[in-house]
Amino acid sequence: MNKETASKLIDAAMGRIPCDTVIRNANVVDVCSKTTFSADVYIIDGLIVGFDGDRKAKEEYDAAGRYLLPGLIDAHCHIESSHLSPSEFSDAVVPCGTTSVIADPHEICNVTGLDGMDYMLKASENTPLSVFLMFPSCVPATPFEHSGAILNAEEIEKYIDNPRILGLGEMMNYPGVAAANPAVMDKLAAAYKRKKNIDGHAPSIKGAALDGYVAAGITTDHECETPEELQDKVRKGMYVMLREGTACRNVLPLLPGVTDGNSSRILFCTDDRQPQSIVRDGHVNYGVSLAIRNGLDPITAISMATLNAAMCYGLSDRGMIAPGKRADFIITSSIVDGIKPEQVFILGKKAAENGKIIMKAPHTTPENVSGRMNVKDFAEKKLSLRPGSDHVRVIDIIPGGVVTGSGDAYIHRDKDGEWIHDDTADILKLAVIERHHGTGNAATALIRGYGMKHGAVATSIAHDSHNIIVIGDNDSDMVLAVNKLIETGGGITMFKDGKELGTHRLEIAGLMTDLPLEEVTECLDQLHETAERELGVNRNIDPFMTLCFMALPVIPSLKLTDCGLFDVNSFAFTDIAIKE
Repeated sequence: MNKETASKLIDAAMGRIPCDTVIRNANVVDVCSKTTFSADVYIIDGLIVGFDGDRKAKEEYDAAGRYLLPGLIDAHCHIESSHLSPSEFSDAVVPCGTTSVIADPHEICNVTGLDGMDYMLKASENTPLSVFLMFPSCVPATPFEHSGAILNAEEIEKYIDNPRILGLGEMMNYPGVAAANPAVMDKLAAAYKRKKNIDGHAPSIKGAALDGYVAAGITTDHECETPEELQDKVRKGMYVMLREGTACRNVLPLLPGVTDGNSSRILFCTDDRQPQSIVRDGHVNYGVSLAIRNGLDPITAISMATLNAAMCYGLSDRGMIAPGKRADFIITSSIVDGIKPEQVFILGKKAAENGKIIMKAPHTTPENVSGRMNVKDFAEKKLSLRPGSDHVRVIDIIPGGVVTGSGDAYIHRDKDGEWIHDDTADILKLAVIERHHGTGNAATALIRGYGMKHGAVATSIAHDSHNIIVIGDNDSDMVLAVNKLIETGGGITMFKDGKELGTHRLEIAGLMTDLPLEEVTECLDQLHETAERELGVNRNIDPFMTLCFMALPVIPSLKLTDCGLFDVNSFAFTDIAIKE
């Protein structure tokens, strides 16, 4: 705020000048005192003037006794996971009551480097949704795969002074922190110097290891798995996020760990949420509603999704309904059974009503982030899988999250040692093909729990380096699927018996599209229905989001990168074959 703005607010508060708008008869949710009160809420120039006194206003709106609560803040998300450009993402989540997000663009930066950062800053600059960014700390996420770029402390220093960049994105390189690796410490130092946040990523880290991680200045974590882990991390000074994404749903498992004493250190986030989930269930409001319906006090839940997030990230101009704060708020008839926004206001203007966007975001043409598909010499032979034993390691899918099991199985091999698919066993071939630098790298492994009966599914979304990942029971369909992605520049595709079943093109870095939300949702709905009907994919998993996390070598237990099968627990490559 500047002197001129403050002077105008004071004049409006004292009744010397008229306000722009007044919301009459509101039941205001006071997240500071954890209560509600009846009031008229006055607004000028997009900021709240106050509630008391009889002021004049140019425009009136009657809330008719409904609840007025602060706009929701997503404390950690990847816009890329919505498949939508930032403008379409704004149009999608604002009707759900989300008015601010803290986004980590490490997906697009892993593909396109600083070009991706420039695009995300530009494309989100003028959206009604307030988009703040964290500079990705781990590009690449690990040295055990090939990503499209390498971003070091030098690149961070060039960008982190931008006021819309709130700090350093999720620090996934726990071993680097634990070892006080100089390159990692240089990245952290860029945030230290500016007193900016450093987001964490620390699944199952505890004891002295967690002490060292928190002592490094890491302030948040969205990877808690148990209530005990949540309480331990809060006890050590961290903010912990209740995440409700599409594949990772942690609100209900973690809710028993939330108490009156620690709730001020708990936030809500979506992390990775696909467009169908947003359209069907909502955004941050879905996680908040889930918590309320399962026993969390409604005002406590709302505070966690508003005030707590604002306090954590230093967003002093929002997160509460109070004089001088942004007039970003939701009007709804009830909060006792969840949050269903009826009207959403941004800077005092109605932005959405009854689930429909009114304040549409301006479109930004993508620049320097398309056509990133540099695959060398791909052919069927790249998919060869010849384990040195019939007894092999298998990646086991665990529904409801991105953690995988480290399983084993006995398989069949032909006379040349090549794996033979067994129709009676739910074991498929998985392959990751490098797509950024034309290395020719490709690696294969076996995976269980996907449920597919016949065919292949491939996508260029493969966290976090986003190489091509493909799953199938036969090489010919897998080859067709990979080649289709190379041809289209990225996306999701499915093949069966040599026939293309459907393709969703993602022309922005192979991660996002400029298509409208409705078209994206319709296409993905058709692909999901086809995956279940034609391919028999397990109904308990998301066929595409589950697949894209199978290449993430920072989440236990077994994952596959373009360099080979990776044991996350030992942080080392491992052989598929188990030596007897």
